[in-house]
Amino acid sequence: MTLLERNAFFKIMIGFCAVCTLLILAVSFLLVPLYPEMEESVRRPASIFQGISGLFLKSNYLAVHAALAVSVLFSFLGIMLIHSSFERTAAPEILYIAIFAISFAFEAIRLILPLHLIYNFPSFYVRLAVRLLLFARFFGIFSLFAAGICAAGLEVQKTRNVIFITIIATLIITMGVPIDVLNWDTGLNMVNGYSSMFRMIEMVIFLTTVISFYIAAKIRGTKEYTYAAVGVLLAWAGRSILLGADNWACPATGILLLSIGTGFLCSKLHKIHLWL
Repeated sequence: MTLLERNAFFKIMIGFCAVCTLLILAVSFLLVPLYPEMEESVRRPASIFQGISGLFLKSNYLAVHAALAVSVLFSFLGIMLIHSSFERTAAPEILYIAIFAISFAFEAIRLILPLHLIYNFPSFYVRLAVRLLLFARFFGIFSLFAAGICAAGLEVQKTRNVIFITIIATLIITMGVPIDVLNWDTGLNMVNGYSSMFRMIEMVIFLTTVISFYIAAKIRGTKEYTYAAVGVLLAWAGRSILLGADNWACPATGILLLSIGTGFLCSKLHKIHLWL
């Protein structure tokens, strides 16, 4: 992918994320008054942070909505900053990191659950929306993994092949996941099968990504890649908190870690490629 093609993709995604941001703002006027009347789920998200914070704070759908809103806003602002910072910098890893940032715009799909209570959508559309959300989540973390192996030595010319393989792998995973449209947790996440296995897969992918950046630091002889690995860890922690947010401790903590981690990762990559 040429620099011109990549920048064109960034501009299109800026428009897409802007639409998602406006959409969640518009839907907020409809859903915020509804949340106090919604029946609370007894199932809470399976996350370490949620498990600890849940001991002290009750689940709150307004907090979930806030987490969704900041996730979409992060996606919009993130892709704008990435485009402005790397518009003239041919950093091969940044395309995959941008896709990771864009994936958070799809968290707005979770609002289909409270909207379903109002409009009673057919279960087919709800299931389809959840599969799209799962696709975006896995495509995002696979893309971040691709950034790690790219830093460790993947040939830049294979960008299209990597994206194509990533799409196919993500489709295979998301199309085969059983989804229960009648049950969801307090974070507005639909209950799906093999959830424990998928959490393990996500953890392995992120840890492998961190290791890939450490390998890149050794191969290329620059400590900046080591700092980039720290950024991946922080982004991973923030993502985990935001995706399972169900109380007021989550939105601010999650977006702070995610923003710091992603910003740290991008700034180190910018410093590396600025001097190449």
